[in-house]
Amino acid sequence: MKTTVVNIVTPDGPVYDSAAAMVSVRATSGEMGILPGHIPTVAPLAIGIVRVKTADNKTELVAVTGGFVEIRPEQVTILTPSAEVAENIDLARAKEALKRAEQRLQAKKDGIDVKRAELALNRAINRINVKEGNI
Repeated sequence: MKTTVVNIVTPDGPVYDSAAAMVSVRATSGEMGILPGHIPTVAPLAIGIVRVKTADNKTELVAVTGGFVEIRPEQVTILTPSAEVAENIDLARAKEALKRAEQRLQAKKDGIDVKRAELALNRAINRINVKEGNI
């Protein structure tokens, strides 16, 4: 089975590096499925889940907070501000972040940066979905 190398990199360093039979990402324009030999492409990513199907037919999940995907025939590189592999996500911490974001949005106090609170809410929901396998 043909594979492609998948690298997910943040400013703090590499988060994921493996071979994959297929990669699925959520670009700002919609869902993208990437197979080995894909044409070269660069696309901006939305907050979402990266699904990596390995050669042994397992699916690994990674939460990303936007960024870019660069696709080459033999390699997929994702550059993102932050990323977490499902098994490294602290579910309790993610649920606390969700509560804080919801409270900020419901309070609607002066000085609240609504866009920032909405992004925090989306990041928390994404992390929870990845940890719980809700794809």
